Amino acid sequence: MSFASRHIGPAPAEQAKMLAECGYGSLDALVDAAVPAGIRQHGELRLPSAAAEHEATAELRALAARNRPMTQMIGLGYSDTHTPPVIRRNVLENPAWYTAYTPYQPEISQGRLEALLNFQTMVADLTGLTTANASLLDESTAVAEAVLLMRRASKSKAATVVLDRECLPQTIAVVRTRAEAVGIEVDVRDLAEGLPDDVFGVVVQYPGVSGVLRAPEFYRGVAEAAAAAGALTCYAADLLALTLVTSPGELGADVAAGTTQRFGVPLGYGGPHAGYLAVRSGLERSLPGRLVGVSVDADGAPAYRLALQTREQHIRREKATSNICTAQVLPAVLAAMYAVYHGPDGLRGIARRVHGHAVALAAGLRAGGVEVAHEHFFDTVLARVPGRAAEVVAAARERGVNLGLAGADTVRVACDEVTTADIVGTVLAAFGVEAGESPGGDALPEGLARTSGYLTHEVFSAYHSETAMLRYLRRLADADYALDRGMIPLGSCTMKLNATSEMEPISWPEFAGLHPFAPVEDAEGYSELVGQLCRWLAEVTGYDEVSLQPNAGSQGELAGLLAIRAYHRAGGQPERDVCLIPSSAHGTNAASAVLAGMRVVVVACTDDGDIDLADLRSKVDQHADRLAAIMVTYPSTHGVYEEGIAELARIVHDAGGQVYVDGANLNALLGVAKPGEFGGDVSHLNLHKTFCIPHGGGGPGVGPVAVRAHLAPYLPNHPLLPAAGPETGVGPISAAPYGSASILPISWAYVRMMGAAGLTEATRVAVLAANYVAARLAPHYPVLYTGQHGLVAHECILDLRGLTKQTGVTVDDVAKRLIDYGFHAPTMSFPVAGTLMVEPTESEDLAEIDRFCAAMIAIRREIDEIAVGRWPVERSPLRNAPHTAEMLTREWDLPYDRALAVYPGVSATGGRPRDKYWPPVRRIDGARGDRHLVCSCPPPGAFDQPTPTSGKDGAR
Repeated sequence: MSFASRHIGPAPAEQAKMLAECGYGSLDALVDAAVPAGIRQHGELRLPSAAAEHEATAELRALAARNRPMTQMIGLGYSDTHTPPVIRRNVLENPAWYTAYTPYQPEISQGRLEALLNFQTMVADLTGLTTANASLLDESTAVAEAVLLMRRASKSKAATVVLDRECLPQTIAVVRTRAEAVGIEVDVRDLAEGLPDDVFGVVVQYPGVSGVLRAPEFYRGVAEAAAAAGALTCYAADLLALTLVTSPGELGADVAAGTTQRFGVPLGYGGPHAGYLAVRSGLERSLPGRLVGVSVDADGAPAYRLALQTREQHIRREKATSNICTAQVLPAVLAAMYAVYHGPDGLRGIARRVHGHAVALAAGLRAGGVEVAHEHFFDTVLARVPGRAAEVVAAARERGVNLGLAGADTVRVACDEVTTADIVGTVLAAFGVEAGESPGGDALPEGLARTSGYLTHEVFSAYHSETAMLRYLRRLADADYALDRGMIPLGSCTMKLNATSEMEPISWPEFAGLHPFAPVEDAEGYSELVGQLCRWLAEVTGYDEVSLQPNAGSQGELAGLLAIRAYHRAGGQPERDVCLIPSSAHGTNAASAVLAGMRVVVVACTDDGDIDLADLRSKVDQHADRLAAIMVTYPSTHGVYEEGIAELARIVHDAGGQVYVDGANLNALLGVAKPGEFGGDVSHLNLHKTFCIPHGGGGPGVGPVAVRAHLAPYLPNHPLLPAAGPETGVGPISAAPYGSASILPISWAYVRMMGAAGLTEATRVAVLAANYVAARLAPHYPVLYTGQHGLVAHECILDLRGLTKQTGVTVDDVAKRLIDYGFHAPTMSFPVAGTLMVEPTESEDLAEIDRFCAAMIAIRREIDEIAVGRWPVERSPLRNAPHTAEMLTREWDLPYDRALAVYPGVSATGGRPRDKYWPPVRRIDGARGDRHLVCSCPPPGAFDQPTPTSGKDGAR
């Protein structure tokens, strides 16, 4: 069988049945009816013919062989590390973890939420601050987010942020990119020179990029000077170093940011890695991104959930203070479990070994007559070799070691977890120095050694044997619902097959072991893979150039809008700053526009869900001289192929604006239509949706930006790798030149194995599956929006508002009841409150789609029972859902029996009792968790709750 036939769920006979339900005789007829003729693509995509799985694997092996993994001692914020095999096998390579969705349904996400709470606790403890979020995208973007947070929270009205000259160069560059668009001035200076009079924030690198550690009085003095100016202080801190040196919180920091990469996450040529952001008390409600908190379920038992969800950008929209609504959950889980597995003593031991090797290296260099720049350091030694730096680096490369060329006269050597005494000897030999006896001792400044405790919660001391860790990871995975259990029919999120053959290469050392700033000749395989994938993505979208640097869809949006902004400025029209955004758009669109320095103007939608072209013309006329762009999702956010898209593009272009086509719904376009040919100037693409990179519980993601030729000069670039973008680019969007490079083989493999025909067929079957669900469920739930001929695109919206008004049953009730039937809920209340958006994708077979439809029909019958008065809504199966196994052991006086509560799918959907997924908690009280914000591991006794004696209480 071809890969495409294994990726696409419904077999030909099943497709025929589905087509009959929709009233069409063929896929061609259905697609011709659904997709407007004016945007249809003609001719096959120009892609290599589809490869079999073993052929694609062999090609990837050949590409990987052209990479040169070395001993990486370049530093610059990236460190080699050992991923414990029990964690690599049971998290990174385990579909129970990597196919999970963002934990918006917390009752079926308790495992990954606990893992993220461990992450938050780890970061908060090590930084000495009270609250950490559940990860950001990388260190540089985390620092950029910290800068924005400090501007919001500072008492100063200044527009200047000071960055330590010792900050990572990629961090300085990313902060400059982000700051310029929102009017922030960046002052990079030696902090010993003092601070300017007007400043809202200061960023301190700890330790510095050169490795330097300074006296505690220096750090406290910076924080005190900042506070005196009404400014806040952020430490960009190395978490492993913080096991040995005083925490930022104890040195006066308000904020800490950085990366958790060196906690067991492979280098991966730059990503994906989990950034972190932590704040002192009083700033927690200003944190961007996601925050896991502790609340209680309907029985009063502790349970985890995402806290403060109103900060999510689809709600805050143009009032958002960040466009990051994604995280790096899978890498965050890896880092957290690394800390759990090693515990505080293990981490401290690793840090001491790393530091000891650096001390030995420095002593050996001094003994050989080489000047070491700094007396005090943690893991990085800066050596001065006048006129010989390039020679030393070359000599080390001949011995298999990459060092950092820090200038014509200086070499940077960064030790890490994989450094050994033999490697230290090899490095000394490259300097022309013989290794001697290690002197012992340390190179930490007096008074800077850490004395406070960390990782004191029992989770960090309970799982140090492999048996214990294995069982802990299994217990957490069993608490969750992911694609390895069943269908996740989330509209707008495209939760489809992440094939094993696509996933395997990310663990290969040739992809996982490269430093992002290694010499380009070490990454020939990556270069070829990136080039091929860019060409393929340009072909399927109809654009001219693609940048793979943005490491999330939100960052792809920002990159595209910055390109538009730069294009207008280059054309002598800097006043063009208005971005039109439909009222139905995802909130990251508006947030990205604000962060790109644009003003958001909302365009209305008609009653049938389409963009109101009359209102569009009015807004264009009103803002014609200042119009920069329109952002539009296609197919629409309402799941429809709008017929007016070409006219929309013409209206905006005629007024001098650019058209941004959000690529969130590209799964309904591949092989059928190309946004770059029906009016788009720029799009971002979600590789974690359409191109099979798994969501990983809410990240990793990749959000490449694709542009027509006139915008290509303004794509992202990178100061440390000129080949990664145009010289005239807007600057870096991500810390690494190619963002999350190590997961690009997933999308490469998908395109390579599907080929042109397979990608087109996947689109056609995705459209068929959505229309089949709509046809099956329309007699039971109104389908809110349809396009021409009453058809939808790849998703449909079920309208529950009438039923809610009639019975009191809400979308939350239906979502929680679906858990009892063995399903993750569809997308709730987006883009319309009180609705469910369903996307079955092309990967689910007919049996699973029918099982979902049967569950929804059975739930409708339960709603009808409430409507006729059989059950009060508060004591109905819907309001008490989800039902746990523990409820069965208690007194039962609910007006329905236990079997209906926990096994509704047996008769309604053909399920089997032995396949039952048991939720670990009852419905969770979200509001209570927000009122009483607890965002670190609760004490063990919190879970020793008395067991309720009755099952009669409804969810509270």
